[in-house]
Amino acid sequence: MSRNDKSSGGKMSGRQGGGERKKSYSRGNAPVKKNTEAKEKSKSASASDGIRLNKYIANAGVCSRRDADIYISAGNVTVNGKTVTEMGYKVQLNDDVKFDGRSLNPEKPEYFLLNKPKGFFTTGSVVKGGRTVMDIMGKASKSKLDPVGKLDTQAMGLLLFTNDGTLAKNLAKPKNGIRQIYHLELNKSLSQEDLEKIREGVFVDKTKLIVQDVSYVTDRPKNEVGLEIKSIKPHIVQKLFKTLGYEVVKLDRVVYGGLTKKDLPRGRFRSLTQQELINLKNL
Repeated sequence: MSRNDKSSGGKMSGRQGGGERKKSYSRGNAPVKKNTEAKEKSKSASASDGIRLNKYIANAGVCSRRDADIYISAGNVTVNGKTVTEMGYKVQLNDDVKFDGRSLNPEKPEYFLLNKPKGFFTTGSVVKGGRTVMDIMGKASKSKLDPVGKLDTQAMGLLLFTNDGTLAKNLAKPKNGIRQIYHLELNKSLSQEDLEKIREGVFVDKTKLIVQDVSYVTDRPKNEVGLEIKSIKPHIVQKLFKTLGYEVVKLDRVVYGGLTKKDLPRGRFRSLTQQELINLKNL
């Protein structure tokens, strides 16, 4: 007999046993409500009690809970400025928890890659009725995700999102830059002479911009260009071509720090793989 059959059988037995049996069955339901209320109160009390310090550290992506206990006992962790070595110590989400002097985020780090469509704002002012990338990414996570770097409203392509402030900061100011490849469409054909100028280095904002590679896109008109750079300065691609008398009418970032658009349609996002994350952290 299935679970549903057994449940149905119990109810039928209660009706057949007369009023007393029915009364007993009714009383039997009452504790269920009390138990549910008790569980809800228990959950509420548990939440207000806080979260174990080792779990907080593990959620921040520092190490496992077991290793966190070792670091706690060794005095590597402070809570609101005081060293805590007590096992099982609980903290609140708004406490200032530091590991070796570095503030921790109790949320589990998350990393997403978006293939941004044209016409979506990344940051800054949004015109009335304008759409932002968070209209796409809003349901990706319960955590607050922020874009790493920027893409202009009319630009398309790869954009990284995370709640990992440490990684975002490192990628925002990389020591050697980040490898990026763009597919560009210009308002007119790029001359061979200007192509060579770009290869040799063009002064943009009084600084010589060195590109890793630039070439015409194979089997396409000569106003379509592939460009590889490491600079993350705002609007650097547009400024480069404007210096030479061109306007970028289409910009698509197809590679970012080793990440590609493979199997990622426009307007869709996906989580990073563990290997991709390791590669990013090693940039």
